[in-house]
Amino acid sequence: MASRQVVWLRLDAPAKPAPGLPCNGCGVCCAAAPCPLSRLLLKHRAGPCPALEWADTRYRCGLLQAPRRHLSRLPAWAEPGFSRLARRYLAIGHGCDSLATTEEDP
Repeated sequence: MASRQVVWLRLDAPAKPAPGLPCNGCGVCCAAAPCPLSRLLLKHRAGPCPALEWADTRYRCGLLQAPRRHLSRLPAWAEPGFSRLARRYLAIGHGCDSLATTEEDP
């Protein structure tokens, strides 16, 4: 039997796309579990990623949007390079890889 997990997201967050479709900022994957980058750099092991941020009408990765907000020891000059490597490490732009299924509260 598959385990169930409840995550709370904003009502106006976009619906989760099917696996393989482009990311739309739904936040499901980041709210369900921290990504490898969060585990490595933020030492976060369970629950919603502390770097998950709401901006405009979607969730965004704070490690990509504002790395120094979450990594205080990252020098300013290293921020652009870090962002490029993080995008590659997280396979940003390669489609949704979350196999989570979602349902709204009754």
